[in-house]
Amino acid sequence: MIRKLTLEEAEKVDITYWKSKTSEERLDALQDLRELYYDLSNESRKRFQRLYRIIKQA
Repeated sequence: MIRKLTLEEAEKVDITYWKSKTSEERLDALQDLRELYYDLSNESRKRFQRLYRIIKQA
């Protein structure tokens, strides 16, 4: 079943979803998006990997 949402409803659903995730899960999702972006744009991601590694260790 597909449900159409208004923009405001969709934003509320998104906020509720991400608030239910741990900070580690949110960082993992962010890293996944970064990797996808850099794979598609063929840009260097060296500094982002370092930043992610530092944050993940904290």
